[in-house]
Amino acid sequence: MSSSELTTASPVTLTPAPLASAPAAVHSAAWLTPIELTLLGGIWGGSFLFMRIASADFGPFALVEVRLSLGALILLPFLWRARAQFTPRLWLHLAWISAINSAIPFVLFAWGAERAPAGIGAITNSLAVMFAALVAFIFYGEQIGPRRAIGMLMGFVGVVALSSGKVAGSSVGPAALAGTAAAFLYGIGVNAIRSHLKGIPASAVAAATLSTATLLVAPVAIYTWPEHAIPTRSWVSAILLGVLCTGTAFAIYYRLINRIGGPRAAAVTYLIPLFGLVWAWLILGEAVTRTMAIAAVLILGGVALSQQRAAKA
Repeated sequence: MSSSELTTASPVTLTPAPLASAPAAVHSAAWLTPIELTLLGGIWGGSFLFMRIASADFGPFALVEVRLSLGALILLPFLWRARAQFTPRLWLHLAWISAINSAIPFVLFAWGAERAPAGIGAITNSLAVMFAALVAFIFYGEQIGPRRAIGMLMGFVGVVALSSGKVAGSSVGPAALAGTAAAFLYGIGVNAIRSHLKGIPASAVAAATLSTATLLVAPVAIYTWPEHAIPTRSWVSAILLGVLCTGTAFAIYYRLINRIGGPRAAAVTYLIPLFGLVWAWLILGEAVTRTMAIAAVLILGGVALSQQRAAKA
C-alpha cells in the first residue's frame, strides 16, 4: 500500500441515471462495497507474501522494478486521460515524490521480506495512516486531538514490541524498522501529493508516480539484476505483485473511493495485516508469534484511534 492509496480521488462526473434505477444502484453498492473491500485487503495482504517468495531470488531492486513497471502499465490509461494536467513543472515534483512515495518504500519492504516473515511488513505497513497524520501536524498545522495522540503512541509502542521479536532465533528488528521507515515515507508522500498535486485524479497520480519510480529504480535494478536463473515460482510471484497487487488493486481502490469516499475506503488498512498473516501462515507455514500478535493489536488499535477525525469528515 503506497501513499497514493491514501489520497482521495477527484469526484467523477456521471450522467444521472433514471430515477427508477437509483434504488437498484444503491442496493447493488450495499453488498458490493464489503466484497470489494475484503477483496482489496486480501490482494494487498498477498503482496507481502509475494515479496517474501520472490525477494531472495530477484533481490530488492530487481523485484521492485518488475513490480513498478507492471503496475504502471496497468494504470497507464488513467495517466493518458489526465495527461493535459501534467505540466513540465509538475513532472519535476513527481521525480522526488515518486522516490519517497513508491521507489524507496517498495525497496525497503522487499529488503525486509528477504529477512523476516511476510507478516512483519504487513503489520508495519499499517503505520502509514498514523505517519500521514503526524507529518500533517508537524509541517501543515493539522491538529491532533487526544485520541489521535494516544493512537500514535500505541502504534509506536507496537513498533518497539515488533522490533524486539525473534523468529526461529533470528531478530526481525531490521525488517520491522525497514517497514516502519517505508510507512514513514508514505506519510510524507501523501502530504506532498496533497500539497503539490492537488486537483489531479488520484488514479492518474498513482500511474505517474509508478511510471517515474520505474525510471528511477531501473539503473540500480539493471546493475543488480541476478545472474542466476530465477525460478518460475519467483517469476509468478513478481508478476502477480505487479499486475494484481499494484495495478489491479489500485484500480479497485479508486473505484471504491469514487463510490464511498476516501475515509471509508481507507478501512481496508485494517484488513491488510490480517490477510498478510493468514496468507503467510497458509502458504508458507510462517507462524504468528506472540510478539507479532501483541504488536499487531497495538498498531491496529493505534491506527483506529488515529483515524477518528477522518472517519467523521
